[in-house]
Amino acid sequence: MRLAAIRLAPIARVTGGLLMLFSIAQLAPVGVALLYREQTTTPFLIAFGVNLAAGAALWFAGRGEVELRGREGFLITVLFYLSLGLTGTMPILLASGTETFTDAAFESLSGLTTTGATVLTGLDDMPRSLLFYRQLLQWLGGMGIIVLAVAVLPMLGVGGMQLYRAESPGPVKDTKLTPRIAQTAKALWYLYLGLTVACACAYWLAGMDGFDAICHAFSTVAIGGFSTHDLSIGFFDSAAIEAVAIVFMALSGISFALHFAVLARRSALVYWQDSELRLYVGALALVSVLVATILLLHGHAATQSLREGLFQAVSFATTTGFTTAEYSAWPALAPVAMVFAAFAGGCAGSTAGGLKMYRVLLIFRQGFREIRRLIHPNGIFHIKLGERIVPNRVVEAVWGFFCVYLIAFTTMVCLLLGISDLDFAAAFSAVAANLNNLGPGLGEVAHNYGGLPTASKWVLMVAMLLGRLEIFTLLVVLTPEYWRS
Repeated sequence: MRLAAIRLAPIARVTGGLLMLFSIAQLAPVGVALLYREQTTTPFLIAFGVNLAAGAALWFAGRGEVELRGREGFLITVLFYLSLGLTGTMPILLASGTETFTDAAFESLSGLTTTGATVLTGLDDMPRSLLFYRQLLQWLGGMGIIVLAVAVLPMLGVGGMQLYRAESPGPVKDTKLTPRIAQTAKALWYLYLGLTVACACAYWLAGMDGFDAICHAFSTVAIGGFSTHDLSIGFFDSAAIEAVAIVFMALSGISFALHFAVLARRSALVYWQDSELRLYVGALALVSVLVATILLLHGHAATQSLREGLFQAVSFATTTGFTTAEYSAWPALAPVAMVFAAFAGGCAGSTAGGLKMYRVLLIFRQGFREIRRLIHPNGIFHIKLGERIVPNRVVEAVWGFFCVYLIAFTTMVCLLLGISDLDFAAAFSAVAANLNNLGPGLGEVAHNYGGLPTASKWVLMVAMLLGRLEIFTLLVVLTPEYWRS
């Protein structure tokens, strides 16, 4: 194995720049602590100082204008999420009363990867600065702080396209919204910020106070699912707030590139012309109707069935993870259907987790193509999305991803069963919830993961990273061939 194939200078420089950028974000909770007169400024200032110093050291160690290569973008992405997830534990460890590093790391990585699984309880009594920090982690992880950094990478003397391809979600990574990658990153973040502001205003108008509105807007648009209350959105018991959440969860599960296209062409018809979006909307409607019908047939009132069924179905299907009801006590088919809906997730290029609707669509169309080939052995059949023929290379990549996904999922379920006392349903849903960046599972992990053994939490942390980085980004750096010339 020859490490010379990977150049350390650009890796150190970009990773250092990203850490310094994040250190600035850690000053925001200090302002919240001062505003509410909380004695929690020290943990955040310590975290700021550590990240700033470490980032500066790496940045200066890798100084010099060196063009970034694709393979280095993968390693930077993995190192950044790992380093930020681990250094992000300091405020949680010092300000939340969490006793172990594992729990703090679990909470930090869950936030950064927008998973939303938590080990904390008593959120209503925790410092607001800490609650804001958890929500901010999700917001930064939602679109990807790395994509934000790509907009300023030219100032670092390093090209950004390779890093954008490595971090941005979805099966197709080569499409740029604008001619320059920095402009693409800015366009994505303007959209992301605008949607967040709109969501916060809508929450406030629906009845939340300013603090809760901002915090829940962060986690809604990021499709993260963290809340400032133990009862999540159910704390407010408001149909208006739930309606706002449903709208913005659904919008955030749509490709941001598609949102950009709609704004650029000034036509909402662009939405309907997208086959992935039509499948996404159809899936949300199907799961919602299914869950509401199950509740209605098992004695729930019609209004309650519609309200709770619609909210929980959209929350799970978009992999957000907000809750308003004791869904784990519902008839088994309803929560199981919602967990399976999270496997598909949202659209490629959105902040949602899961396989992505693009892949699900291609898998189904490839299956139908094979059936047609059996009927017409000499026929030539193409897979199309709209008017465009999907290259076989893309179809092969989707099937490859799906196979690796199933292997990783099965392996982690077996590991969890072997090292914990969870039953099969709880272990299956725990891995599904973390690999798909959903958060809540079934049974013992429906509300909290604090009771799991330490080893189980680390397995689930790996699942979070695999899900957020879409498996290949993490696995590619573990292969011997990656390190060779």
